[in-house]
Amino acid sequence: MSVIARWCFRHHFIVIGAWLLTLAVLGGTAVSAGAMFSDRYSLPGTESTRAADLLETQFQRSSGDRTTIVLHTTNGKVTDPAVQGKVNAMLAEVAKVPEVGAVVSPFSSRGAAQISPDRQTAYATITFTKQSQSLDTGNIQKVVDLGSDLRGDALEVEFGGAAMAQLEKPSTSTAELVGIVAAAIVMLFAFASVLATAIPLIAAILALGNALFCIDLLTHVMDIGTTAPIIAAFVGLGVGIDYALFVVARYRNGIISGLTAEEAAVEAMNTSGRAIVFAGGTVAVAMLGLLVLGISVLSGIGLAAAIMVAFAVAVAATLLPALFGIFGTRVLSRRQRARLKNEGPRGASASDAWARWAGFVQKRPVTLTLAATLVMVVLTVPFFSMRLGAADAGNNAPDTTTRKAYDLLAEGFGPGYNGPLLLVAKVPAGGAAEADLGRLEQNLRSVPGVASVQPGPVAPGATVRTLQVTPTTAPDTKETADLIDTLRDRVIPSYEKDGLVVHVGGQTAVFKDFASVVGGKMPLFVAIVVAFGCVLLMLAFRSLVIPLTAAVMNLLSTGAGFGVVVAVFQWGWGASALGAGSAGPVESFLPAMMLAVLFGLSMDYEVFLVSRIHEEWLHTGDNDLAVRRGQAATGRIITAAAIIMICVFMAFVFAGMRTIAEFGLGVAVAILLDALVVRTILVPAVMQLCGRWNWYLPKAIDKVLPHVSVEGPSKPAASRKPELQGVDGRT
Repeated sequence: MSVIARWCFRHHFIVIGAWLLTLAVLGGTAVSAGAMFSDRYSLPGTESTRAADLLETQFQRSSGDRTTIVLHTTNGKVTDPAVQGKVNAMLAEVAKVPEVGAVVSPFSSRGAAQISPDRQTAYATITFTKQSQSLDTGNIQKVVDLGSDLRGDALEVEFGGAAMAQLEKPSTSTAELVGIVAAAIVMLFAFASVLATAIPLIAAILALGNALFCIDLLTHVMDIGTTAPIIAAFVGLGVGIDYALFVVARYRNGIISGLTAEEAAVEAMNTSGRAIVFAGGTVAVAMLGLLVLGISVLSGIGLAAAIMVAFAVAVAATLLPALFGIFGTRVLSRRQRARLKNEGPRGASASDAWARWAGFVQKRPVTLTLAATLVMVVLTVPFFSMRLGAADAGNNAPDTTTRKAYDLLAEGFGPGYNGPLLLVAKVPAGGAAEADLGRLEQNLRSVPGVASVQPGPVAPGATVRTLQVTPTTAPDTKETADLIDTLRDRVIPSYEKDGLVVHVGGQTAVFKDFASVVGGKMPLFVAIVVAFGCVLLMLAFRSLVIPLTAAVMNLLSTGAGFGVVVAVFQWGWGASALGAGSAGPVESFLPAMMLAVLFGLSMDYEVFLVSRIHEEWLHTGDNDLAVRRGQAATGRIITAAAIIMICVFMAFVFAGMRTIAEFGLGVAVAILLDALVVRTILVPAVMQLCGRWNWYLPKAIDKVLPHVSVEGPSKPAASRKPELQGVDGRT
């Protein structure tokens, strides 16, 4: 790192120019090529996928997602001739919109059941030729525009379905701006220097821009979901600012200690710079672990986040020393520069508060370990009741058209009409299978939890039939999920005789199958992420104890984050205050995504804290002193970094997307606990209890593992000058 740092410091304008040129080239290419984000994903081997594949064999034009246009009269009935005429004329125009495969009017013979008993509410069904994530949003908007023209004082028109949700995804640019401003305020307090505050922000924004352009280009070669750049921006802003923060803090300490600007830059990159490269590697590995799940939407998120982290590390490793070469000692405040000039160099003093806290923890390691562990375990308890699924439109903001349509349907017909199940049957030619399907249809009407059964249209000679089964409960409830299991496991199999094959599909079934697939692969995913993290820490610190305790503590903070998410979003505790809608299941892909991000970010703090402790251990050979000095030296900067992360992620809680809000809150809470409980209490207390065992590594393993230095070249203990004042009596 020293060679790279020195070169970048001396050739600062070349480095800065190269990064700006890279940004311009990537940006120009991305803008000209455009982005092709796709939320398309497949779940091979699942019931819902087999149902969709079977449906597509004979109903290509009606095998896509279904949208509803909900009509509600506040004066009169929807069956009034004037209303019928306008609605039918509008639906005739909707049928001409590209990608619209079928339209069923509530006033047709097929749509007779689409009028409520009080005749004040009705809905038309629009079936597209593709799944919602593959549709052209322009065509969806055309349907909305046509329907909206009917709105008036006496007629409400709202739109429901997955396709309409594509139009309601809010912009997160405001949340990003709020996160950046909050981070700037925190750093301004930490550094008391506008220039020192600006450097991490410049680095993070440059990394963010380059990475987002790369992600746009990546959409041309693989499926990247629309949420991938949002999640990547989360991670990129957080780690980009944090990594630069650690390096700038170490550089400032070097200047205060009397080093020249160049030597301070080299030392900062050779210590904190090495740590961020290593920490970035752990985050990238954790995010790439999502590829193991084999689900394209999660693979896209993992790859996008890994690209973002790679740019954050590259920018920190090259741009920061270049900026140091331009700004020199001006990264210090005026008061600090004046003091340096008048009083001369001094050792980088540890915060008195952190020095006292480090001593406090060392005197009570057992009590504090038990207390901190109890807090984490209590917060983790709700995690064990987590129910995975997908929140329905009833959790959307009250002013959205999908929420209004949901409420109108639930009031007029019942909650199950917002998520009907679609049974797709393969019926071989011959009377036996036809009869079996008829008996199944009759029996379904008496199954508990089924509100209605409606057969689909039958084309002459068709061997594929459909039955629309409407549950009595809302799509995101446990009762509806149980009904799907009942149909698949107990009801349908007894009728699959004489060649009849029936699959339960539809959007609600897709979400349930997605949750099952992710849940089934989670143990393998957790094992891989934890194992990689342990190996990386073992490489860094030549220790068995540190990686194992780090894994346990990271899982504790992650579990606590999950626990809070379950309490807020599934149990509904405080959900309304966050604008998160009513209680519902936790999004299926959230556990894998959160675990990857949190495990990586927790490893960041572990690396920064333990690398400083390890550095002191190599210099002194005294474990107690090393732990005390390491915590005192890093406590303030790790806390500042954590506050920045929390500000960034909490800004996204109010972005208007439930999935993003769940992710933002979970990560923010986990980081808060990780910084205030795990790194402040648990890690130093446990390392105090373990003593010299912290640094034990069996010789057989030591011979096999390559030697990697996170702290840079170590100095002999005898020749080392005290660097920290206020931590112990010898400095």
